Amino acid sequence: MALGLFRVCLVVVTAIINHPLLFPRENATVPESEEEIIRKMQAHQEKMQLEQLRLEEEVARLAAEREALEQVADEGQQQNETRTAWDLWSTLCMILFLVIEVWRQDHQDGPSADCLGGEEDELPGLEGAPLRGLTLPNKATLQHFYERCIRGATADAARTRELVEGFVDDLLEALRSLCSRDADLEVEDFIGVDSMYENWQVDRPLLCDLFVPFVPPEPYHFRPELCCSRRSVPLDRQGYGQVRVVRADEDVPGCVCGKSTLGEDMLCLLHGSHSAARPGRGLEALLCAGDPPYLDTARVMKWFQTALTRAWHRIAHKYEFDLAFGQLDSPGSLKIKFRSGKFMPFNLIPVIQCDDSDLYFVSHLPREPCGETPASSTDWLLSFAVYERHFLRMTSKALPDGACHLSCLQIASFLLCKQSRLTGPSGLGNYHVKTALLHLLLSRRPADWQAGQLDARLRELLRFLEKSLLEKKLPHFFIGNRKVPEGMGLPEAVRRAEPLNLFRPFVLQRSLYRKTVDSFYEMLKNAPVLIREYSLHIPSDQASPPHKAVVL
Repeated sequence: MALGLFRVCLVVVTAIINHPLLFPRENATVPESEEEIIRKMQAHQEKMQLEQLRLEEEVARLAAEREALEQVADEGQQQNETRTAWDLWSTLCMILFLVIEVWRQDHQDGPSADCLGGEEDELPGLEGAPLRGLTLPNKATLQHFYERCIRGATADAARTRELVEGFVDDLLEALRSLCSRDADLEVEDFIGVDSMYENWQVDRPLLCDLFVPFVPPEPYHFRPELCCSRRSVPLDRQGYGQVRVVRADEDVPGCVCGKSTLGEDMLCLLHGSHSAARPGRGLEALLCAGDPPYLDTARVMKWFQTALTRAWHRIAHKYEFDLAFGQLDSPGSLKIKFRSGKFMPFNLIPVIQCDDSDLYFVSHLPREPCGETPASSTDWLLSFAVYERHFLRMTSKALPDGACHLSCLQIASFLLCKQSRLTGPSGLGNYHVKTALLHLLLSRRPADWQAGQLDARLRELLRFLEKSLLEKKLPHFFIGNRKVPEGMGLPEAVRRAEPLNLFRPFVLQRSLYRKTVDSFYEMLKNAPVLIREYSLHIPSDQASPPHKAVVL
């Protein structure tokens, strides 16, 4: 009888283990309507009733078997030993089955086609794995498309950079001459970042992004504070920091001149004789907020826009073109307008350097969607653009000649740009595509990036993006990533921080997520047609014999 009860318990445990409620779907979100909730609750209730009936039948069957066992218990000791051995064998088999089932549930590779998005997060187009049904053109067509439509489109990049850099040098020099040494920030030399300086720019018109570092006038200095270095950081502030403005005399604790009255013949060598007559609080009143004062992004951008306007008016007579602001919400977005009607855009982004590292605090990142609004105007975004440029340059030295990593990034960026023009911008931007490529560069062998592997690596990049979208999780490449080589010189607080999910806004904004997923799959469907349309005229020597298309 004890063995029978033990078998009943095992059956109940097996039913619980295989019940779908024990393994909830990932990325489940709340349905959009109450009718949908009621419908799914009714369906779930029916499943529970059917399951209850099945369990009751199983228990009744086991009870009957138990009575049968009690009736034949007197048939002999030999039969009892045989039955006991059989029951033990059945129990071991059932335990083995439970162990295998639990292992399968915990170690299955990736989300299956049946559970992508979960029952409560159904989106159009997620019924299967769309990449499996997508075909790319053959290698010859893909290579010709790259040579004709992408490599040729970036041929003028060097000339564009030279023109913009020469003009910006003159503009910043005029800005320096107009700034007050007591109340204004001091301008340093610009730093080129992003696609134009990483050699993967594909969009037209060509666009230069330039960081303009600022330093405070004496006796001030900046004290950067990283939010990710704190023990408890809200999720929406992991990628931000603050810049505290500190006076030199306020930042030195324990100075005797601040605690006692010095004689007339005594002089503090640290602060000097002029420290008693402290200058007016010009910088705090102009560019800071709060107490203690923190640098305010809105005030800095307003000051920067005014300073640029004054600097341009000083040097405008030397040029035969006009300068205008490109976007009202981005004061550093400028546009050179030629008399012929053509124009050349570029971005001047004021930044603050974090100590002696290549990490910068920026007021905004232009053209990048899927962002979150900072909680305060004193929150500055952390930009790793210089680190990204160094990582790509360092990685390229280890890759084979003619490596295809930038080609993959250019093709994916080209397809994303064309799709954005068709259906409008979504929550997926070029920065997310570049982040996915950086993860693949870190995980792949250098030999896997040979020029002949362009189609395979492009397919892998698109799969990585699809998996990240479906899981609503794309880890930041630098924050919390301890696989980054130590030679990069990342601040230790950044390396030890909690990983930052760049797709976290998708968890909170369902409408943005739906639009982004729809746009991504529409891009995948349009990709083969778009590539073939741009590669209609292929030279005969490059054409390859007919064969099956590469299947994603």
